[in-house]
Amino acid sequence: MTQLESDRTVSDSRNTGAANERQMNLVQAINDALRLEMKRDSRVVVLGEDVGRVGGVFRVTQGLWDEFGDDRVIDTPLSEGGILGTAIGMALYGMVPVPEIQFADFIFPGYDQIVSELAKMRWRSGGEYASKMVVRTPVGGGIRGGLYHSQSPESLFIHVAGLKVVCPSNPYDAKGLLLASIRDPDPVLFFEPKRIYRAARGEVPEGDYTVELGKAKVVREVPASKRDRAVTILAWGAMLYEAIAAADKAHEQGIECEIVDLRTLWPVDIDTIAASVKKTGRVIVVHEAPKTCGFGAELVALVNERCFVHLEAPPVRVTGFDTPFPYTLEMDYLPLAHRILPVIVETSRY
Repeated sequence: MTQLESDRTVSDSRNTGAANERQMNLVQAINDALRLEMKRDSRVVVLGEDVGRVGGVFRVTQGLWDEFGDDRVIDTPLSEGGILGTAIGMALYGMVPVPEIQFADFIFPGYDQIVSELAKMRWRSGGEYASKMVVRTPVGGGIRGGLYHSQSPESLFIHVAGLKVVCPSNPYDAKGLLLASIRDPDPVLFFEPKRIYRAARGEVPEGDYTVELGKAKVVREVPASKRDRAVTILAWGAMLYEAIAAADKAHEQGIECEIVDLRTLWPVDIDTIAASVKKTGRVIVVHEAPKTCGFGAELVALVNERCFVHLEAPPVRVTGFDTPFPYTLEMDYLPLAHRILPVIVETSRY
């Protein structure tokens, strides 16, 4: 696992006491964000299957029930439609619910609540009701979860007007983005890449800070002197580390990669993407979801609209396959570094 350089941009002017830092993994950073915001805002409520005494299937909410009790950390029945419908009702009455869906694959029984109610509430009420809430859920493969515990459904929500979609890749961003999401007036889908829940570690401030929604980060930059065969790689979540590993191998062959971590998938930071692609003239998108109609297709369209005259090669997607997520062939399905590297080489030589 390549260690990401931590983002040191603190975007909330109210930040205080953020000087003390400690090593956290993704689980600890998300837990810390929930605890901090529940202390700061008594309207914040966590609900979902096993989020209370057990602390969630991945222990992300561990300790919150002990601290805040049954009224603020609520174990629910196994009913995603019920969880999300209840959370929407809470939001309409002025609370700030943070429902957890145990796996993103289980969100589909509640999809209608998100699409037909949550996403449209501000619009249909003329701005009177905002349905301010964050839906947290782990996504992606890499844990031997098989076809019902490994999917990446981000494009299904990015397509729905009225929603924001976030997917952090490291603990610093996870805490800052979650705090920003809970404070945002719009509903947010907060996708947590479970493959790196405990593998991604980094320094995280113990105090209050946010990472601005809608802002990507260039985590690996190409020097101006080495742009001749350079490639831009767009990635997020667990696949960012695969992109970095592939870029390390490409560097050994004299090929430089500029890597952009999207962080917020929607609204996407097209300005940062376009600036990078105009610099390199080449772009590769990496994501776990199936290729057809995946978010990579939209990113390629946006790059073509903004950067067409700057392109030196056709944009390329390295993705999952158009099949249900496999169990025994999981590592063949995922777009790992060994699948990304040949595409980098080919694109750089175009």
